[in-house]
This record gives sequence, C-alpha cells and structure tokens, in this order.
Amino acid sequence: MLTQTTTRVLDPSDLDAALAVLDREPVANAFVTSRVQVAGLDPWRLGGEMWGWYEDGMLESLCYAGANLVPICATPRAVRGFADRARRAGRRCSSIVGPAEPTAQLWRLLEPNWGPAREVRAQQPLMVTDRLPGDIAPDPYVRRVRKDEMETIMPACVAMFTEEVGVSPLAGDGGLLYQARVAELVGSGRSFARLDEHGKVVFKAEIGAATTRACQIQGVWIAPEYRGRGLAAPGMAAVLRYALADVAPLVSLYVNDFNTPARAAYRRVGFEEVGAFMSVLF
Repeated sequence: MLTQTTTRVLDPSDLDAALAVLDREPVANAFVTSRVQVAGLDPWRLGGEMWGWYEDGMLESLCYAGANLVPICATPRAVRGFADRARRAGRRCSSIVGPAEPTAQLWRLLEPNWGPAREVRAQQPLMVTDRLPGDIAPDPYVRRVRKDEMETIMPACVAMFTEEVGVSPLAGDGGLLYQARVAELVGSGRSFARLDEHGKVVFKAEIGAATTRACQIQGVWIAPEYRGRGLAAPGMAAVLRYALADVAPLVSLYVNDFNTPARAAYRRVGFEEVGAFMSVLF
C-alpha cells in the first residue's frame, strides 16, 4: 500500500497537532515552541509560516519558515517535501538552523538552488543541564537588565551578534527589528548582565527561548578586555540559577564546535552534550 504524503501550510486550527509534534523534543524545539505558544500559527503573528508534513493524514513533521528555516522532528521524506516547497517559494530566510542531520539533508537538497552560503557551521553541540553546579559559585554581580538600561545593553548585544554571525544586526532596517527583540527580552526579565564600575557591560547572556519544559540560553558574551579572567563559568552559573528558579526545569544552549573556551566553561557549569545543531548562514 502506498503511503499518502503531503505538505501544506498549517493554520490556527492545526495548533494542537503542531504542539504535539513540538513536544516530542522539548529541548531541541524550544525556540520554535516558545514562538508558537505565544503567537499560535497565524503567519503574521508568528513571523513566518509553519509547514506540516502529513503521512496517511497524520501530522508527522514540521518546518518553520520565517527569518530562519527550521526543520522540526523531520524525517528524511519530510525533509524532501520541505525542500521542494522551499525551492518553489524561493529563499526568504537569512539562515537554515536545526538538528544537524535533517538540516544537513535539507541543505544538500537546497544548495544547488540557494548556494553558495556565506558560512556553514556543520556541528554545533547542543548542551543541556537540569541543576546548578556544586563547585562554582554564581557571580553575585550578574543580575537582570532593567528596562531603563537599554542603551547600556544594546552595544554589547550588537557586538556579540556581529562577532557571532559575521554581519551587523543594524544592517538593513537600521536595527529596528533587533532592537525590538532585545527590548522584548529585557522587558520579560530574560536579559542578564554584569556591569563594571563605569557602567559598561562586562558579561551578558539572555534566555532567548522559554517554554514550561525547557529554555535556551543565547547571546553569551564577555567584553574582549575581560576575556581569559574566568568570568564565563560564574556568569553562566548565575544565569542558570535564574533560569532554573524562574523559567524551566531544563536549560539548554548550542555552541560552535570551534569555540573551545566556551565549551569548556559550559562543561564546568554542568552542561552536557546531548546532540548537535547545524547552521547555514546567508
């Protein structure tokens, strides 16, 4: 018997089915799940379309198509379906990001049409922890960024993004979207920093995605002149304490495999590698 398969754009009536798929891998899917829980599946509110892959009438896999293209619980057959749809739509995203295996397959299928990429990061360890480290005291100077401190935190956020992604977030729209995103994190109490005596950011990180089951730390940055002084592990321990107490029982992050100091600091704080992400940057 032939399996009936199809892809289609999901609408608000598909919300429960989509959340059930997202819930299969709460850590890997935290970013998309957090968006869907807030915005639902209306493309305008979500900031992109949610594509569904159906086998015999059952929703099996998803793909978020917004500023990023993100395969979710995607089987090889689903990835082929998503690649066909993405090819027909043309590239509107600035990156493809997701679990390494389906993302690599998706890129192999799209590269002939969408390539070359500006950069491919094939292995980005996904790390997770559910507890505070026993032997590293949280940095007492790391605290929530206040709403009146946007001008203090913004230059650090821009520096981190530019260093990490290779382009400034201020390009294009003058940084309006990026500034709104930073303000959203500050406003929801998910932006953390340590300032020096002159009010300059020394260390910062955000809880970028948050669901009831898992959250994801992102944007970890130390001012260049403060690097190598052992601030990363205590700083991360402080953010981790806030995350576990206020946000979710599982805390994750993903990191570039070539960033040896960061991986070592995260391991010291108790993060363990549970998988890998992959990012294709345009």
